[in-house]
Amino acid sequence: MNRPPAGKTPRTRKLVGLLAGLALGTALLAGCSSEGASTNCGLDACTVTFDRGVEANANIFGVEAKLVGVQNDQVTLDIAGEQLTLTVGQQAAEVGGLGVTLDSVTDSQVAVRIARNPG
Repeated sequence: MNRPPAGKTPRTRKLVGLLAGLALGTALLAGCSSEGASTNCGLDACTVTFDRGVEANANIFGVEAKLVGVQNDQVTLDIAGEQLTLTVGQQAAEVGGLGVTLDSVTDSQVAVRIARNPG
């Protein structure tokens, strides 16, 4: 009779895989925090939605991102201590090893995509 080695049952392997996945997910979530903003992150990119009218900031990939101001369709951000001004549809600006694009601007929120640059 073919029996799996002790401690190596399919059930044990599934449990180990599940626990590893949960640990990775927790580590990813622990890597970003925010105040006055919400984040939706994957492995290499995050969408940060800043609330307007408050001091909004987020820590993404170990870098602080702050909403500095909004005027018409232009948004000024402070990313890793560098200020940049973006408009919707503009090509990604590079700062601190990250590519930053402005997704949308509304009366109440500003959505920005921050991605790790490959390399």
